[in-house]
Parts: sequence; structure tokens; C-alpha cells
Amino acid sequence: MNSLIEKLLAGVIGMAASIYLLDGITYDGSFKTILLVGLTVGLLIFFIRPLLSLITLPLRIITLNLFSIVIMMFIIFIVDCIFPPDMFEIFGLQNYFFATLMVWISEKALSMIFK
Repeated sequence: MNSLIEKLLAGVIGMAASIYLLDGITYDGSFKTILLVGLTVGLLIFFIRPLLSLITLPLRIITLNLFSIVIMMFIIFIVDCIFPPDMFEIFGLQNYFFATLMVWISEKALSMIFK
């Protein structure tokens, strides 16, 4: 199931877990910020990721779909650029990677629940 609600929930849950578990991600302490960041990630996953996946299909074939991690990291980087640094900021490539993994894990878990 590839619904918008599933992607929005995955974005919110994954980014909330990332914010609370990773030291390199800072936010202003508001639950509203977590919700806005997660919803933005979910919207970009739903609308932008299919387009980026289609454009980068040859790279994903060559790398046996490992390039999908780079696509998700780019989406989270876009979200980091959208929000001002005093509201939400990610420091370092390692934190982008682990935030991507947490969003991906929450997306897979929710897809198994909504089946």
C-alpha cells in the first residue's frame, strides 16, 4: 500500500525517533516542529521520491538499489534546508544517514502494519 497517510506517518515517526535518539539533530523543543518536519518528510517521500527514483534508475540498477539511501538522504537534506537553523538542523553526514535509516525502518514497519 502506497498511501499518503502511510508516508506522512512514517515521516513523523521516523523523524521523531531521529530527533530524540541522535545527538547531531537539534530542534527548538516544540512538538509542532517535530510534526512539521515529519509531515514535510512524508510529503517529499510521497511526491518527490518516485520522480527521483525514476530519474536515477540506471544508478539504482548498477548499485543494486543502494542508491535509494542517497535519495532518502537528499530528501532529508532538503527538509533540513527548508527549516531555519534555530528551528531544525542536522549536523554531519552520519546523522543524515541514521535519520534516513530510521525513516526507512518506520516506513517499512508501517507498510507491514497497513497491509
